[in-house]
Amino acid sequence: MKFYSMVYKLSALSVVFLLTVSAFAQQKPMYSQYMFNMLNINPAYAGSRGAMSAVALYRNQWVGFPGAPRTTTFSFDMPIQNRKVGLGMQLYDDRVGIERTTGFNAIYAFRFQFAGSGTLSLGLQAGLLNYQANYTEVNTYLPNDPAFSSNVRGILPAFAAGVYYNSDKFYVGFSTPALLRTKIKYNNAAEVASVTSRDLHLYLASGTVFDLNPDLALKPSILVKAVSGAPVEVDINCNLWLQNKISLGASYRTGDAIVGMVEYQVNQQLRFGYAYDKTFSNLGTLVNGTHEIMLRLEFGSPSVRVSSPRYF
Repeated sequence: MKFYSMVYKLSALSVVFLLTVSAFAQQKPMYSQYMFNMLNINPAYAGSRGAMSAVALYRNQWVGFPGAPRTTTFSFDMPIQNRKVGLGMQLYDDRVGIERTTGFNAIYAFRFQFAGSGTLSLGLQAGLLNYQANYTEVNTYLPNDPAFSSNVRGILPAFAAGVYYNSDKFYVGFSTPALLRTKIKYNNAAEVASVTSRDLHLYLASGTVFDLNPDLALKPSILVKAVSGAPVEVDINCNLWLQNKISLGASYRTGDAIVGMVEYQVNQQLRFGYAYDKTFSNLGTLVNGTHEIMLRLEFGSPSVRVSSPRYF
């Protein structure tokens, strides 16, 4: 029974691996705490919090499953020129099976302030990613299989764009995380082309805040991810803030998982967040849960911050 269970797991892993390899660097990491660090999904978010902000995030998906995804990101952003411009950067490391993608992104956002209402931002992101697939690490049935005799690796450009509007109690953002269709061939040559409508990834995120009483605030949010040829995925989330100090939340990700999360605002500068995903898809019987840890540190005086900085 253990033998057949192992074969089943390895078969499922092979399917996941083939799906990721077929697209090479086009796959984008998943984040459960996207609503607390939207710089990972929308470059127009840069500078929107009104203070210098650094965020570290680690996601360990499908714990105990061989070759499961693991993602580490570090981002930094700040406003300049009286908040008319936002600057940011992001470092990331994403691993799936024998694949590993590391990269750096520089982010620029131009912000239009509307008197008495909110701010509209237009953001651009440019960077380089280092992609590698270590085929020589694969154990094959046939010794010296030529299909696995050499590794694939190379450096590729990456571009993204987004629009983001926020006020004290509401935000909405629209972005595309990849404006180029990039691929490393088996001879390690880079292939770069503009994204067509068939390959375009689109993100739509929105959220608001309802003050229930002086000690309680309810923050619902939604993230819609769409790409041609795949089902639209929707994350529906709701967080309850207690005295602007502790947040308890839950999410439902269509076709994939339910998520529980907790955020703790240690002080005005430091926040800690944790999320746990429980998969209910076809992989649910094969994998354990997913853990995601986030740490945010903000610099500068609270007087320069936006209103309600804890929410968005």
